[in-house]
Formats: sequence, structure tokens, C-alpha cells
Amino acid sequence: MRTTQRSKLTISDKERSELITISNSRTAPHREVIRATILLKYMEDKTITSIAKECNTNRPLVERCIDKAIAYGVKAALKDLPGRGLKPTITDEAKSWVLSVACTPPKDLGFANEVWTYSLLIKHLQKHCVENGHDCLKKIGKGVLNGILSKGNIKPHKIGYYLEKRDPEFEMKMANVLQVYKEISLIKEGKTQREKETTISYDEKPGIQAIKNIAPQLHPIANKYKTLMRDYEYKRLGTLSLLAGIDLHSGKAIPYVCKRHRSKEFIEFLDILDNEYPKDWKIRIILDNHSSHVSKETRKYLLTKPSRFEFVFTPKHGSWLNMIEMFFSKIARSFLKHIRVESIKELEEKIYKGIEEINLEPVIFRWKYQMEDLKAI
Repeated sequence: MRTTQRSKLTISDKERSELITISNSRTAPHREVIRATILLKYMEDKTITSIAKECNTNRPLVERCIDKAIAYGVKAALKDLPGRGLKPTITDEAKSWVLSVACTPPKDLGFANEVWTYSLLIKHLQKHCVENGHDCLKKIGKGVLNGILSKGNIKPHKIGYYLEKRDPEFEMKMANVLQVYKEISLIKEGKTQREKETTISYDEKPGIQAIKNIAPQLHPIANKYKTLMRDYEYKRLGTLSLLAGIDLHSGKAIPYVCKRHRSKEFIEFLDILDNEYPKDWKIRIILDNHSSHVSKETRKYLLTKPSRFEFVFTPKHGSWLNMIEMFFSKIARSFLKHIRVESIKELEEKIYKGIEEINLEPVIFRWKYQMEDLKAI
């Protein structure tokens, strides 16, 4: 039976429900769980001593929590009142200095590191804080440093990447590529008639590795091997390059596997395209700015095929505009993934076989990015 002179704590059903939820929570701050439990037990007419014992705490804490709830309300009792705790000892000037140091490359300050680590930055701050007039940083630790960097929204220990626009004609070339995609889209929708031409999205995928197992593969066996098992060691046999184009009208992939991707191989691929389509058709090719595409040998070959080919170049650092990249991603995630072969020749055969299987159910890639506002010319 409670004998305290304190007033009773009267709360609404909603507040009581919130207290019960917090007291049973596994994710709420521990102090809030304890305070909610104290208030619930106080409203059950339990004594201060019994509440302190059941909550494994002390009487003054229980009394402060209850008095605060009576004076300011339940929600205020769960939180610390403003002004509690130690006053900040690190000045704004010191924090600004920390941020300026963090934004300076370590190598500019005589270190070998390319980027900061927390331990290196703390060591540097502690060593030079006094001479810069910031004695309050002599005992700075990882937690305080992390707080300063977080408020400054910087992470000097990490590296991000961006793509610089190096082509002054980037926007114009992008528009040219998107214009081609828009024309193909209108043809597919039946809004315009297809002329005697086709459009090929082309690129090279070099460096496809021929990797050979040096020990037998162990295939899955019920209750023995859950997965395909391989020895950790393997042998590299060499690499191949895949020169491929996707017909953007039919979705058919046209591959050419070779050991290198020079002008010679590119011209051989153009011959494949030349034999693939009727002689009175124009073959429009979307491709990047690789040197083999504009070499003297390639230009000489194109002169022998007047009006047969039309090149639409993507901007520099704009290969993401080329839809063949989606096809390369698809084969990298399918038949090329985890591939093992006994010879270079077998790798070549598997690449042709994999693309042949894809061509049984061709996918017509559709470009959607920035197409809404583009008008066909």
C-alpha cells in the first residue's frame, strides 16, 4: 500500500498504452524503458522503495521521474530536461578547424596515406591542436570526431566516384543517339514506316577469361554437396574478345569472337553485318569512340562500301547510352558467370552457343530515359 504524500498520476488511455509499449520495447532507449516502467508501477500504487527494487535502480531516480511526470507530463518524464548534462567544451572554432583538416589530403600534410583514417586524423589533431589554439581537442576521441564529421556531412576516410564530362559536344551527341531510339520507338508503335535500313547497337567486350579447373568439379549430391564444388586453384588459359551488335528492331544479337579487337577485327565484323542484311539496306550503327572505329583502315574500308554504313557515335564517357551494354550485362550474369573451360576454343564455342540460345527468344530493348520530351525530326 502506497503511503507517499505525492499526488496521483492521472493520464489518458492513449498515454497509458504508449507507456506499456515503451516499457516492453527492445529498441527504445534503455532510460525511456526504465522511466516508463517506473510510471506504470507508480500508477499501480506501489511504493517508491519497491519500484526502485523491481527496476534495479535507486530511490532518487524513481522520485525524480515521478515528480517530473506530475509536474510536466508523461512525455517530458521520459526525456531529459533541456540543459542537462555537461556543457560542450569544444568550441565552434575548434570544430571548424577539425573539418578543414579533414578536408585536406593527408599527403599534403606529409603523410603517405591517400585518405584519412580515424586513428591518423585523431593523432594529427591531438598533436597540432595546441599550436593552433584549440586546447579543447587534446583528448578528442573517435566518438567526438565522428560527431563533428557527421554534422559537417563529410566522410574523409571514404572514396566516391564521379564521371567527368570530357566531351564538349556531349549534349548534342546524346541527342543524336536518343533521336535514333525515338525513331525506332515510333516504328515499333506503327506511327511511322520503316525504311530500308536497320539500326545496330555495337560494342566490344574484351578480356573474357578462359579459366580451367585443375581438379574435378563436384556436382551437387543430396545430403553431401549442397552446391557445385570447385578447388580454389585454377589455371588461366588466356582471353577472348566479343564484338557484338544488337539489332534494335528484332532484338537479334550478332556476335564475333576473336582474340583481339583492332581495326582488322572491327572491319571483319562490318563484313558480317554486310552479309547479314540486303545489299540495298543502310546499316546504322550506334558505337563509341574507340580508335579502331575511326582508324585509317576502317575509313578505307568504308570507302569501298559507299552509303552502306552510317555511324552514330556516343559521347565520350557516354557508353551508358548504348543499349548493347544491357546485353553484355545479361550475358555476364548468365552463361559467362562462373564459366570454366578446357581450352580457348571451348570458350569461343560456349560464347557462340550462349548467344545462339538467347537468339531463340530475342528481347527488343527499349530505351525510356529522357524520351518523353524528345520529338522525332
